[in-house]
Amino acid sequence: MDTAERIEPTEHRSVVRYLLPILGLILLVGGLITVKFSQISSLISMGKEYQKMGPPPEVVSTAPAQTQTWEGTLTAVGNIAAAKGVTISNDAPGVVQRISFESGAIVRQGQVLVELDSSVERAQLASAQARRDLAQITLGRTKALANSNSIPLSQVDNDEAQVKTSSTDYNALQAQIDRKIVRAPFAGRLGIRLVNIGQYLNPGTPLTILESTDSVYVDFSLPQQNLPDIKVGLPVRVTLEATKDIVYEGVIAAVEPQVDAATRTMKVRASVPNKGEKLRPGMFATVAIVLPPKPAAIVIPVTSLVHASFGDSIFIIEEKKDDAGAPVAGADGKPAKVARQQFVKIAETRGDYVAVVDGVTAGQDVVTSGAFKLRNGSGVTINNDVKLNPDVAPHPANR
Repeated sequence: MDTAERIEPTEHRSVVRYLLPILGLILLVGGLITVKFSQISSLISMGKEYQKMGPPPEVVSTAPAQTQTWEGTLTAVGNIAAAKGVTISNDAPGVVQRISFESGAIVRQGQVLVELDSSVERAQLASAQARRDLAQITLGRTKALANSNSIPLSQVDNDEAQVKTSSTDYNALQAQIDRKIVRAPFAGRLGIRLVNIGQYLNPGTPLTILESTDSVYVDFSLPQQNLPDIKVGLPVRVTLEATKDIVYEGVIAAVEPQVDAATRTMKVRASVPNKGEKLRPGMFATVAIVLPPKPAAIVIPVTSLVHASFGDSIFIIEEKKDDAGAPVAGADGKPAKVARQQFVKIAETRGDYVAVVDGVTAGQDVVTSGAFKLRNGSGVTINNDVKLNPDVAPHPANR
């Protein structure tokens, strides 16, 4: 065998040794390309299906629009004033002889509070009484003698004038003594005593204050545009900041006929019974005037509103339908729900509710939470396990 015959088998084995790995690598790359192509095709197909289905539904909570009759009220802040309140003072000068009350005592009308020294006036009164009695006795004798024509009738006239003069002097001294006795002009509660026994008082010196306890006034102001709604006799509710759970009922007692030119407000006074003397003059209170009932309004929770510069809107829950108008079933087999954005015109807000004038009807389900993440036509899933508890007059706990 020559040399050429021995080299040919060796070269053939070398070619086979290189071709096999290359072929395997080609098969491996082809397999990977096939797998990836299959995966990408599946993802593209799935994406098209998801695109047809739209974005996943958002979880929201809902509540039906309600019809409520709200009681009309006007609220203001007022000051409490005494229905009857005076500063007790003396009318005549003198030295305090007796004090017949204690600070904070309740007194009746006409009760003696303070007596000033009137010993001089009482001595003069006794003298005047003696002169009056003597004049009356003399007049009686004169009349008896005049009846028997023993004396002229002019003497009777003089004696009658003497009786009148002495009686006038007696009454004047009695009035001076009465001026030195200070009495309660009406029933009520006294304030702090400001005088002591033995103290000399000039006329008009304050002794204490006296205020009635059966009722108080609440004075407040309202804008002039509320004038047509305010009438004497309308009921009012008064509350204090410290005891908001206690409501004092009263009525409007007077309305100032003139509107303040500076503030364009009118002054209103309400009369409120003061049981338990909880309302003290000088306090400030919140006053709610109860107006006649208004027609029923459609209300929704305040959380349903979506505020925007172009207007307020809400989302109403409806069944999803196809192009033919047939309901579309969801993944659970039940009719799918979508949110339709609806612009609304709102009116008064009271507590957790807002009245809607236009844009929604009673009974329609509106989104109460989660509206911020919706757009018109968004698919929704309703979950009302955690419900809001809106209230017309909420009283949150003070923590």
